[in-house]
Amino acid sequence: MDPRYDQMTRVLQDYFDGLYHSDTKILRRVFHPQALYACATEQPLLRLDMEPYFAVVDKRPSPASRGEKRNDRILSIEFAGPVTAFARVECSIGEKFFTDLLTFVLIDGRWQIMAKVFHYDLRP
Repeated sequence: MDPRYDQMTRVLQDYFDGLYHSDTKILRRVFHPQALYACATEQPLLRLDMEPYFAVVDKRPSPASRGEKRNDRILSIEFAGPVTAFARVECSIGEKFFTDLLTFVLIDGRWQIMAKVFHYDLRP
């Protein structure tokens, strides 16, 4: 098996852990500092740079602190050459069930999220 899959799986586990624990220390390792965060589920388009996004995460109670069940799932990982990848994943926070489309770049030997574009549905 391609060793990049194991690398990506580890990065995605950190991503899920960072979200579940609302831990921006972990998320800062996973996201490139110039990454894009975007969602068009509600209008107008939500688009944030990393610092405003991290401020949102820092303010919200973590799913872990509320005892929420984890629903993390990697649906697919695709590679577009040696330094670019795409992952489609699912997770939930509160009443929202997310489908995240994550674009990765390999910089200095580390896979980092360069763009997170997502959709969410409200859970019943």
